[in-house]
Amino acid sequence: MKLRNVTHWCLVTVLAAGAPATAAPETQLPECEPGKASTTAPASAASPASPGACRAAPPVESAKVAVTPSGYHHLGAGTAGEWGGVSGRFSVVKGGVRAQTYDFLVARFMAKKEMGAGRVAWLEAGWAETGWASPGRQHVYTFNTNTNRWQFYDQYAVRPGDQVWLDISGDRTGLWRAWLWWNNRWNLLTQQRLPIGATAQIEQYVEVHVDATRPTRLDMPKVTVDNVRLRPAGGGPARYWRDDVATLTGTAPGEQQKRGGFCLDWQTRYDTWSTANCAD
Repeated sequence: MKLRNVTHWCLVTVLAAGAPATAAPETQLPECEPGKASTTAPASAASPASPGACRAAPPVESAKVAVTPSGYHHLGAGTAGEWGGVSGRFSVVKGGVRAQTYDFLVARFMAKKEMGAGRVAWLEAGWAETGWASPGRQHVYTFNTNTNRWQFYDQYAVRPGDQVWLDISGDRTGLWRAWLWWNNRWNLLTQQRLPIGATAQIEQYVEVHVDATRPTRLDMPKVTVDNVRLRPAGGGPARYWRDDVATLTGTAPGEQQKRGGFCLDWQTRYDTWSTANCAD
């Protein structure tokens, strides 16, 4: 394919070099002035020689994303301070993830801490649809920096339309656990002794990743997130993540969060929200 492209480019270059540099008739036409819609049928066929012919002003590019930018697109929020844990509910959808790619769509919580020298330690839990693990299927999953591996829990058969409750919390020894509410009880997914201590910064995100080697436009149906609660660092009952919590969103106050053609809508900052394709 590359050889064919190079050959075609060289041939075009040689032909162009031998051709006289003349402007196309279309570029010699005057720019059309604003006017009203026509009320009569055309009197002649369209051509640059038609009486009064003109050219349209340069088009305005559509705001619609034709190709989703490659890499990561995060929609959601993180705490500025440290907390003892987080819990809440995510809806499950079927995304536009392609098989045999590094595309993925996840909805997840994360507890993390910067360890210095560019290192970050974390535990995350949520649901995921990926291009490499049973493509087209949604999975409950965890990821942690002790193992640096995705872990899928396929005994929990989640499907589009389901809602999953998740909880991540740490104890005073630095043992962090990820839980799934399933069969009317909490199911322990993993426990990891992380080097972050008893508290961490908390994230709630819907995250989209697009395989850089295979550009495309990915679609994302509406994902809803609600009942998000934070556990205080010093213990005590969990509380809703509201706007009195110091929160990082990467946007200015009042500005809608947009990433890669996806948009976030806060119903209640910051415990109830949704994200999906931006309206065209």
